Amino acid sequence: MGENGSVPTDRRRVVITGLGMVSPLGTTVEDSWAALLRGESGAGPITQFDTTGFPADFACEVKDLEITDYVDYKASRRMDRFTHLALAAARQAETDSGLDIAGEADRIGAAVATGIGGLKSFESCIQVLDDRGPDRVNPFSIVQIIPNLAAGWVSMELGTKGPLLSECTACAASNMAIGDGLDAIRLGRADVMICGGTEAPVSRVGIAGFGAMRAISRRNDEPQRASRPFDAERDGFVMGEAGAMVVLEELEHARARGAKIYAELLGYGLSSDATHVSDPDPTGQSPARALEMAFADAAISPEDVGYVNAHGTSTPVGDSAETRVIKLALGEEKAYATPVSSTKGATGHCLGAAGAVEATFTILALERGVLPPTINQEVADPECDLDYIPNEPREQQVEIGVSNSFGFGGHNACVVFRRWSP
Repeated sequence: MGENGSVPTDRRRVVITGLGMVSPLGTTVEDSWAALLRGESGAGPITQFDTTGFPADFACEVKDLEITDYVDYKASRRMDRFTHLALAAARQAETDSGLDIAGEADRIGAAVATGIGGLKSFESCIQVLDDRGPDRVNPFSIVQIIPNLAAGWVSMELGTKGPLLSECTACAASNMAIGDGLDAIRLGRADVMICGGTEAPVSRVGIAGFGAMRAISRRNDEPQRASRPFDAERDGFVMGEAGAMVVLEELEHARARGAKIYAELLGYGLSSDATHVSDPDPTGQSPARALEMAFADAAISPEDVGYVNAHGTSTPVGDSAETRVIKLALGEEKAYATPVSSTKGATGHCLGAAGAVEATFTILALERGVLPPTINQEVADPECDLDYIPNEPREQQVEIGVSNSFGFGGHNACVVFRRWSP
C-alpha cells in the first residue's frame, strides 16, 4: 500500500489467462460450467468403497477421468488420486493459456493447495502394514501421502522452475494458493503462477471421520438434494472431490504474447478466527476482516462488489455465520442488494479444492455475464436472508466478483476479481 492506504500505481497487475478443472460436474471447465448452469448436482452413490455401516453412502465424485490422458501410466501409479486431479486440471490450464513453459521455466511457478493430501494412500499404507507387515509397504507410500507432492508433480510434469508452493489450510487452502501466486507475481518472483487446489477425500476415513463430527449430510434417500446452502432444511455438507487451476500472469507479459485474458485478479485478504477447531467465528468479525482486507488490497469499496461466491457449505452453523460476515463486510444495505450464490449446492464441498473451483466459477460469471445458482435453496431461513440466486442462473453483468473460503482451524481467505475489458 502507498501513502494514506492507497494502492501503488506502479504495482504489477495480474490477470487470469488459463483455466482447468475436473469436478463432480464434469472433467473439463466447460462441462462443469454448463452442468452448473443447468442446475445439476454432482452427488450420487459412492463408488470407491463399500459404504455399509457408514453415516453417508453418497458423495460428489469426479467421474470418467482418464488420468492417462494427462500423465503416463507408470508415473500415475506412483501418485494418489488427489495428485491425479491436480495434474489433470493443471494440464488443462496450461493448454488453455497457450504458455510455452519450456521457454521461460525459471519465471513460471506453481502453488497447489490441498486440505488433507493423500488420504486414500494413507489408508492403503496402514492396511498393508497391519495385514502384511512393514516390509510389504509400497516404497512410494510417503510420496503418495504428503500434501506437497501434488505441487511437486505439477512442477515436474509441466516443467515449471519458479516458486513452488503448497498451501495446506483446510478449506481456505486454494484461495490462499491464488493469493500467494498473486503476491509472487507482484513481488517480481515470477511472471506466471499456476495456482489452485485439489482434494480426493471420498474414502473410508474421510466419510467416517466427518460423519462422526456430524458435519456431513445424512440425506441418503435423496443425495442430489442433500447439499442445500442457506436453506432452512440443510443438515451438513456433501463430500466432494475436485482439482481446479487458474493461470495467473503479469499483465504486460500476457499482452506481449497475445494471451486471452479472462479477468483481472485485483486483491486478496486473509485472517484467522482464533475461536474453534471447526466452527466459524460466531460474530462474523474475523472472516469479515479477510473480506475488508481484500477490498483494500484491490482498491475497491464495498459498493463496488457486484457478486459474492459464498463459501456456503450447507452446514447449519456455517451458512448463518457467513450471512453475518457478508453483512458486516458490505454493510447491511449493500449486502441485501448484492447477489450471492454457493456453487457447493452442485459440487458438494471439495475442501482444499473448493476455493479454486469457486474462483473459476466467479471468473466465468464475470466474463460471461451469468451468475450461477444456489441449487436446492428452497425453504427460507430467517438467519439467511440475502439474495442467494436460488435454483436458476441469472443473466447479469457485474464488474467485481469476490469468492470466500473459510477453513477448519479458523483460516479465512477472500479473493477479488474484475471483469476484463481491454
